[in-house]
Amino acid sequence: MKVCVWYLYHSGVAVETEKSFLVFDYWRDTPAGGLAAGVIDPKEIAVKNKKVIAFSSHNHPDHYNPVILGWPKQIPGAELVLSDDIPACPGALMVGQDREYDHAGIHIQTLVSTDEGVAFLLKADGLTIYHAGDLNWWHWAGEPGDFNEKMARDYKAQIDRLRGVKIDLAFLPVDPRLRGQYAWGADYLMRTAQVKQMVCIHFGDRPQAIEELIQDPVSQPYRDRILPLAERGQMAELTL
Repeated sequence: MKVCVWYLYHSGVAVETEKSFLVFDYWRDTPAGGLAAGVIDPKEIAVKNKKVIAFSSHNHPDHYNPVILGWPKQIPGAELVLSDDIPACPGALMVGQDREYDHAGIHIQTLVSTDEGVAFLLKADGLTIYHAGDLNWWHWAGEPGDFNEKMARDYKAQIDRLRGVKIDLAFLPVDPRLRGQYAWGADYLMRTAQVKQMVCIHFGDRPQAIEELIQDPVSQPYRDRILPLAERGQMAELTL
């Protein structure tokens, strides 16, 4: 199946399949310029005549931009799927942690984030797509040891639910602020699930983190499955 993936910014990405246009954790909506600039222009998306669904994993402003609330009025048939820590929006599907839903022809499973909200595991148009949101192995320098130990346990408990699961496309945090632990979460998932293609997210203005991971010896078993989408508006066309 032909699939197009755009990196929008931070954790914001878009996925276009034969029937659907899916947007995850959209945040930065300037400057103008449409998908080529990493921005969703409802007029540009509406002419695709596809099912449009916007997902937000939690209420942090770097993962949720209220501008998406206007999309159902601007894009015929557009749907919203929002974590229930976001203020309720009429017409949106508000999803809780550790739940399953069938909505708009898509099966949605949520995992419990190690920060706020949810991670999404979707079955859509014959594909399985995972977007982590802020579910990550957050190991912060300066935090007490028991905090970091609990974070490790909580993260592994969620990702172990995906052991052996075949995932076509996984969007995983690779956060340089974690220093030497920047890829612990992504690495654990890549060794737990069966992922065809991985896209790094949550690296902010440090796109060099992607190349660092590709060169890191830890990624040797899967580095050929990391899509190097580093710049806003960058797109990859895949066959999955």
